[in-house]
Amino acid sequence: MLFKNYSEFLHEAGTDEAGRGCLAGPVTAAAVILPSNFENEVLNDSKQLSEHKRMLLKPIIELEATSYAITHLGPNIIDEINILNASIKAMQESILKLDPTPSYVIVDGNRFKPIKNIPHTCIIKGDSKYLSIAAASVLAKTYRDEYMNQIHEEFPMYNWKQNKGYPTLEHREAIRKYGTTKYHRLSFRLLPEQLKLNL
Repeated sequence: MLFKNYSEFLHEAGTDEAGRGCLAGPVTAAAVILPSNFENEVLNDSKQLSEHKRMLLKPIIELEATSYAITHLGPNIIDEINILNASIKAMQESILKLDPTPSYVIVDGNRFKPIKNIPHTCIIKGDSKYLSIAAASVLAKTYRDEYMNQIHEEFPMYNWKQNKGYPTLEHREAIRKYGTTKYHRLSFRLLPEQLKLNL
């Protein structure tokens, strides 16, 4: 059973991101404020849910949330500021898009930078503890998956529709064979042998 609120504040937002460990595509964050009477027996950390359940939950969250927002940050920003900073920035931008502005934020994970003096708490495995973070994790994952499905049409040889940009053997073999695209994170170790020196 997931908790409703961490704080006593009325407009508490949960935020989470998807795609940190991918070799291609954006890091995607979502922020969600749920009404105090929100209940859902299925909602959980998106990684614990099947794709079918995530897709069923997405419109329910969008319909019932007080406010929600999504942010994609692409490989150029990830390569420039690194993946941790890009993940935090994507969450911050999602929070800033919320209306009303949240009075408190709970963040999945252990790293965040305060924004607009809004108090926050980082919660490790928060997406399996609090409804609003779980809702944010579902939206971040489903919106990112949709994005990867779209760019799959442009570069089908990498099979992003299936692997979503994660470092599968198939994805790495495609990088080896076809090289990189504008969607690849060039600061990442795209192939295992990249760090080996030919001595």
